[in-house]
Amino acid sequence: MADQYDYDLFTIGAGSGGVRASRVAAAHGAKVAIAEEHRVGGTCVIRGCVPKKMLVYGAHFAEDLEDAKAFGWTIDNPRFDWATLRDNVLRDVDRLNGLYTETLENHGVEIINERAELTGPHEITLASGRKVTAKHILVATGARPHIPACPGNELGITSNEAFHLDALPPRILIAGGGYIANEFAGIFNEFGSQVTIINRSDKLLRGYDEALRDRLLQISVMKGIDFRFHAEFRGIEQTDDGGLKVSMTNHDDLVVDGVLFATGRVPNTEGLGLDKAGVKLGAKGEIVVDEFSKTSVDHIYAVGDVTNRVQLTPVAIREGQAFADTVFGGKPTKVDHSCIPAAVFSHPPLAGVGLTEDEARNKYGSVRVYQSDFRPMKNVLAGRNERALYKMICDEDSGRILGIHMIGPEAAEIMQAAAVAVKAGLTKADFDATVAIHPTMAEELVLLR
Repeated sequence: MADQYDYDLFTIGAGSGGVRASRVAAAHGAKVAIAEEHRVGGTCVIRGCVPKKMLVYGAHFAEDLEDAKAFGWTIDNPRFDWATLRDNVLRDVDRLNGLYTETLENHGVEIINERAELTGPHEITLASGRKVTAKHILVATGARPHIPACPGNELGITSNEAFHLDALPPRILIAGGGYIANEFAGIFNEFGSQVTIINRSDKLLRGYDEALRDRLLQISVMKGIDFRFHAEFRGIEQTDDGGLKVSMTNHDDLVVDGVLFATGRVPNTEGLGLDKAGVKLGAKGEIVVDEFSKTSVDHIYAVGDVTNRVQLTPVAIREGQAFADTVFGGKPTKVDHSCIPAAVFSHPPLAGVGLTEDEARNKYGSVRVYQSDFRPMKNVLAGRNERALYKMICDEDSGRILGIHMIGPEAAEIMQAAAVAVKAGLTKADFDATVAIHPTMAEELVLLR
């Protein structure tokens, strides 16, 4: 490999994409360094999906303890202690941070715990002032929470800080309509906070099937979450008794104890020297790349959320793997960004793969929709009036499944297996030919009429 450079690959950002790319490139024989200004593991592991899912598990016990009574259990005076859950979650994050660090070190990747920026075509300058050179550079700096511009916005927090709260806010306002807003709304609501969601439009979870979005809204309202639509921030100010007074368009002022911004994520491209290196950015500040994750500069690549293609961890990992195999493994690999399954860990969770009903009708004209709207068995006995909804959208002519969408307990777990079938191009007849596992919720997928 090239001797005129200090490294064959220099990666900026040690999140899911950067770590995978660096590890695989090193396994292919490259000399690799990775720079990370925060902690190894990135958003998903340190302040995103992993700790979030643990909070979701913790929150579910609120309903499970309640439901247990109908199943004959006496549970006297259950109490929830936020600090215990918070500290146990953060301890597990530390463990994962250690494992990610270990993985890189075991593969001979040099970890540099500093901010890095591009200062020449092949040159990187570290925060300490040290300059290094690399034959190939990979930018994998991810994205960060967007903070709405309004007076007093410094009084709010983002999902980053939600995992470190000293105490649960008795009243919390969550801004946004996407998966992060809905997930945290469910979490805080189960922990006993009074939750209000405000959103600029009247649409929740853009990109998911409309019937599921409506069902989640209906169930969330039933659980006591308050929604204010067509609401934009005017300002946030501190009240004398330590609360926060939020003023917004189209609605009365609201006094709460905490404001959480969950209004989307912004690619981390500032201050990286990308302009100096001649790397082209898109309208949202994202790095523009081709199907091999190559930027407008031949030896500079980018993967993950910083490219704003599909902001999901498993996608960043695939892009990192494909990059390393392409550039260092001699095996040009593209990532297929079609038909990616995704889930929202709301209460109850929802998941989808492929086309929504609207998308399918627009694209194929004639489609057939099968659905099952049922009360899960556990909810029936618990006396919980909460219905699950499964939808399958098929091409009218061929019967090929174009999309599956579901909301209900364990939807994400069931979807992972169903997504294989949709990706493989199976038909409704293939599902019909499969015998049901009874009694399960998942059997509804092979009994759709």
